[in-house]
Amino acid sequence: MATIDQQFVEYIVKTLVNNPDKVEIERGVDERGVLLTLTVDPEDVGRVIGKRGATAQSIRTLLRALGTKNDARYNLKIVNSDEEGGAPRPAPSYASSDDAAAPVADDTSDDNDEEEAEEENESELAEKTRAELADLDDLEI
Repeated sequence: MATIDQQFVEYIVKTLVNNPDKVEIERGVDERGVLLTLTVDPEDVGRVIGKRGATAQSIRTLLRALGTKNDARYNLKIVNSDEEGGAPRPAPSYASSDDAAAPVADDTSDDNDEEEAEEENESELAEKTRAELADLDDLEI
């Protein structure tokens, strides 16, 4: 059975990705706290990480808030399941919620129209996610 922290991350990530059935979250405890390893479809890694790591950092911030409430320290590791190589490999992301933000390579080959459409879709997704999270306020975590 999944713990509340796994369910929490799973709910957030599944609303972001195109392949929610391929989202897997493993939970481990080490000397640094609780390590949640998130595995997503290679197509969805960029969506989970977000532009310049903003989405991944937001998920980690929410986890930090959950950790404050539960007296736990959470770290989120994002990996993608590379079907050709077999074994998951770490995604170009931040290793833990306490890491300093580092810029992610920017692909400047996209047209401005595509970027604007993507930002609009992200905005709509953000509004939908906020509404769904407001519904979760009733849960006892």
